[in-house]
Amino acid sequence: MADLPADRLTSEPPFTSVGLDVFGPWNVITRRTRGGSADSKRWAVLFTCMSTRAVHIELIESMSTSRFINALRCFFSIRGPAKVLRSDRGTNFIGACRELGIDTNDSELTKYLSDKGCTWIFNPPHSSHMGGSWERLIGVARRILDAMLFQTGSTRLTHEVLSTLMSEVMAIINARPLVSVSTDPDMPAILTPSMLLTQKTNASSAPSGYFHMNDLHGKQWKQVQCLADTFWKRWRQEYLTTLQRRRKWTAEKPNVKVGDVVLLKDSQTHRNDWPVGLVVKTFPSTDEKVRKVELKVVKQGIAKVFLRPISEIVVLLSEAS
Repeated sequence: MADLPADRLTSEPPFTSVGLDVFGPWNVITRRTRGGSADSKRWAVLFTCMSTRAVHIELIESMSTSRFINALRCFFSIRGPAKVLRSDRGTNFIGACRELGIDTNDSELTKYLSDKGCTWIFNPPHSSHMGGSWERLIGVARRILDAMLFQTGSTRLTHEVLSTLMSEVMAIINARPLVSVSTDPDMPAILTPSMLLTQKTNASSAPSGYFHMNDLHGKQWKQVQCLADTFWKRWRQEYLTTLQRRRKWTAEKPNVKVGDVVLLKDSQTHRNDWPVGLVVKTFPSTDEKVRKVELKVVKQGIAKVFLRPISEIVVLLSEAS
């Protein structure tokens, strides 16, 4: 199992490093007609802060590049600029990067919506486990929203009602405890993402210096900074220690190498029909472990190159042997 990304372990302003995905749709009433009503669909884009685990949700009217860019601009306008975006390799995300001029292969922070640096990192195709930090929160959002819709009964949704429900879902998720609730009476406060978000601090760097609880009775900016500093202290002491548990993928295995003959898994076909491929490129992580590769597969006389995680391939013949 790989180490966690550095942006999950760094105490930076909220939504500096962001994971995002789209979920839905829901049917809403757009206008009344003589024959009844005209319906359309709505999707939601979920943005999650990789370090504080806070959530922001934006509604979109279609799964198109332009609609997604509008949601992205709304998110940046409200939460401030981000340095790193992480997402699955969806077609709307690829199209947004191309239209915005963001080079996803450049490690430097080069371009951004408002002339600021931003790097967009895409996970390999068929690797949902690499986006577990936002996939899990989408499951949480779905369960909360399903419970709310169940309470409303057969009421037809409008865009305004769905937007209100999404705001309530966002508030509930941000109020969730990040760690187990302590029974210590001297620690009544629960560590949640909303503890930091509701302090109304901006995305700029905090003033340098040390702040103490006595500052709560002083100037207003010191009150805000003291509460934010308290959050980050508890975040480091209580939350980070829970992220290092590795319950699977603990056995040491040889790296996949260029020249290995592999089977490409395909859930749509029988195992006997899985295509045979040749590894043409590997992508070692910072710990020198290979977790994604490019492989060449010949289908119907046409050679194609696919990017896949190693969980989606089966090594048949190693180049080293």
